Amino acid sequence: MPIPSESFPALEDTINRLATEAGLARSGRDDGLVPSYSLLGDLRELCSLEAALREPISALHVAFERQLDEAKPFDDALLDRLLALAGWLPMAVECLKHHRVIPLLQAAKPAAARSGDKSAPADVLLELHLEGNRELLTEFHGEAVDHLQKIEAALLALDQHPDEPEALNSIFRSFHTIKGNAGFLGLLPMQMLAHEVESLLDLARNNKLRLSPAIITEILRSRDALQELTAQVARALEQGLLPDRIVPVAHLMQAVKRLIADPDSGVSRAPFSELPDPVVSPASAAGTVPAAEAKAAASGTVRVNTDKLDSLMDVVGELVIVQSQLIETARQSRAEGSPLQRNVAQLSRLTKELQHTAMSLRMIPIKATFQKMERLARDLAREFGKKVHFTTSGDETELDRTVVEEIGDPLVHMVRNALDHGLEMPDVRQTSGKPESGTLHLKAYHQGGNIVIELQDDGRGIDPDRIYRKAVEKGIVAEGVALKREEIYNLIFAPGFSTAEKVTAVSGRGVGMDVVQRNIEKLRGKIEISSEVGKGSTFKIKLPLTMAIIDGLVVRVGLDRFILPTTAVQRALRPLRENISTIQGQGEVLDLRGRLLPLRRLHELLGIAADTKNSWDGIAVIIEHSGKITALLVDEMISKQEVVIKNLGAYMHGLPGVAGGAILGDGNIALILDPGSLLQAA
Repeated sequence: MPIPSESFPALEDTINRLATEAGLARSGRDDGLVPSYSLLGDLRELCSLEAALREPISALHVAFERQLDEAKPFDDALLDRLLALAGWLPMAVECLKHHRVIPLLQAAKPAAARSGDKSAPADVLLELHLEGNRELLTEFHGEAVDHLQKIEAALLALDQHPDEPEALNSIFRSFHTIKGNAGFLGLLPMQMLAHEVESLLDLARNNKLRLSPAIITEILRSRDALQELTAQVARALEQGLLPDRIVPVAHLMQAVKRLIADPDSGVSRAPFSELPDPVVSPASAAGTVPAAEAKAAASGTVRVNTDKLDSLMDVVGELVIVQSQLIETARQSRAEGSPLQRNVAQLSRLTKELQHTAMSLRMIPIKATFQKMERLARDLAREFGKKVHFTTSGDETELDRTVVEEIGDPLVHMVRNALDHGLEMPDVRQTSGKPESGTLHLKAYHQGGNIVIELQDDGRGIDPDRIYRKAVEKGIVAEGVALKREEIYNLIFAPGFSTAEKVTAVSGRGVGMDVVQRNIEKLRGKIEISSEVGKGSTFKIKLPLTMAIIDGLVVRVGLDRFILPTTAVQRALRPLRENISTIQGQGEVLDLRGRLLPLRRLHELLGIAADTKNSWDGIAVIIEHSGKITALLVDEMISKQEVVIKNLGAYMHGLPGVAGGAILGDGNIALILDPGSLLQAA
C-alpha cells in the first residue's frame, strides 16, 4: 500500500472537507473556490505516492489554479469536475485500503443531469451494472442505509426544534454524500432527487429559508423514495433481481423546486393512508446494525448473513442439550472428583460462555424501531389534526433480533391507539388546562431477565366504567359481573372491542389491540396497563431477552415432567395443611402470609394423573401473570436448568398453555408451559 496507513485519517478528513465545499459551490459564484483549491493541494501531497489518486487530483488542481489566475468564478464545467471527484474519492480510498483495483474516474455528468432538467428525465429505472460494480454497490448500500436512518432521525428532531443547526448540517451532509456516491455509480434518479433536496437544505443552512412542518414532510417523502431505491439495490445484490419498477421521483423534485422558489407555497401532501411504508431491505432489516454496515472496515466489524447466526444459535442449543446429558451421566457415575466430572465442569463453563457470546451476536438495538414509531406518530398527528411531542429513551437497549422484528406491529397499533384514543384535540387539552401539544414517551429498559418497553401518554386516560359498559353492550361480559380494574383494562384486548364512536382510516373496527396481545404472547411476553382518567395511560410490555434458550424450573406431575419459565415463577414452597382452605364458588385457596391465592392443580388443568391427592403433600409454585398471582400445585420440583426451546410441529401448534418442548439432560422430552395462557384457558 503506497500510502502509509497512518495517513488515511488525514486523507479521509480532507476528502470530507472537499465534499462539503463542493456541496456549497454554485456556478457563477466564487464561494468555496479558494478553499477547494487549497484542499486539492493538500490531497495532491497526501496522494503523491499513489498515481491512480494523484493524477485526477493534480489535473483538477491545475484547472483551479488557472481559474484563480484569470479571476473567474466557478463555471458549470469546473463545478461538474469537482463534484465528480468528490463523489469518486471516498470509494477510491476504500478500494485502496482493501487492496482492490481503483476504478477510473468517470467523466463528470453535465450540469443538465445534475439539475434535473428535461434533457435528463428522472423517472427511469436504476441502472446498476451489477457485474462490474458489485463491491462498490455493496459499500454504497451499507452507507446509504446508515445515512437514510440519520436523515429521518434528524428530520424528526428538526420537527420539534426547527432551529437546531447540528441536525440540519447532519441532513445536508447525508444528502450530499448520497448524491455524490449515486452520481459516481450512475444511479441517476437518486442523484437528481438528492441534489434538489440538498439545494433546499443549503438555503436553510444559509438562513434564507426556515424549515416548516410542510417542508420537513416533503423532505421525508423524498427520503422515503431514496430508501425504496436503496432497497432495489439491496435486492439486486442479495437476490440478483435487477430493478424492474420505476420509483417516481420527478414529482418530488418539482415539489422541492416549488418550495425553493416559494417556501410558503405549501406542499400537496398525500393522505396518510397513501404514504409509503418505510422499505427495509433484507440485508438492512432489524437483524443488522446499519452503522456497522457503513463502517465495517474502520470499526473492526463484519456483516454476517442472519441465516448463519440462526444456524450458530441452533448448534449452540444442541451443545447445551449434550452438556446437560453429560452432567446427568457424570452425576449417575457418582465418581466424585473423577476426571469425567472435572471435564464436564470445564465443558459447562465453556458452553455457558459460548452460549452468551452467540446470544449477544443476535442482540441488536431497538433504536430503528423506535425511530419508525416517531415517524408514525408525526404522520398520524397531522392526519388527526393533533399536536404531539414524541420522546424516546433507552433506544440503545438491545433485544434478540427475532423479538425486534416481531415487536414492530404491536407498537404500531399501540401508537395509533394512543394518538387516536389517548391524546385529545388541542382545544380540548387547553380547556382542561393541559399544554396544547400532547406527549408520547416510548422507552425501553432491562428489568431482571426481561426487557420492558413502555408507551406513556398524557391524554384522557382509560375510563374503566366506559370500558365496562362497552363490553356489556357488545356481549363480551355479562351485565352485573364484578371485575377488578386490571380485568376491565384487559377487556381492551378482546377481539372486536372498540370504544371509537366512528370508524376512521386507522381505528374503530375493533381490530388491533387483540393483535397486540396475541403477538406479544407469541414472543412469550406480557402486557400490563396502568391509567388515570384525565392524566394519561401507560402500556408496559415485558419481553424475554432471547427466544432460543430459557431458564426453566423442571417439575413433575405423575409420570410426566414439565418446564415452567423462571421469569413467571416467584417462588416454590410446600404448603402447610392449615394454610389450605376451600372457598365456595372459588375452589381451593392458599393463604400466603395473609394473602389468599387461588390454588390450581396442574394435573387437573392438563387432564393427567398425579401422585398427590392432598394439597399439602405437593409443591405449590407461585406464578405471576398479567398482574395476577396464582399457586400451581405439582407433585415434585426436580431442578432448575437452561433449556433450548423446540417447536412441537403443526400437530401441537397453538395448544393452550404449551409454549414448546425441550430435551432434558437424561434425553427425555418435556413440555414447556406458558402459565399465562394455561391459567387463562382454565
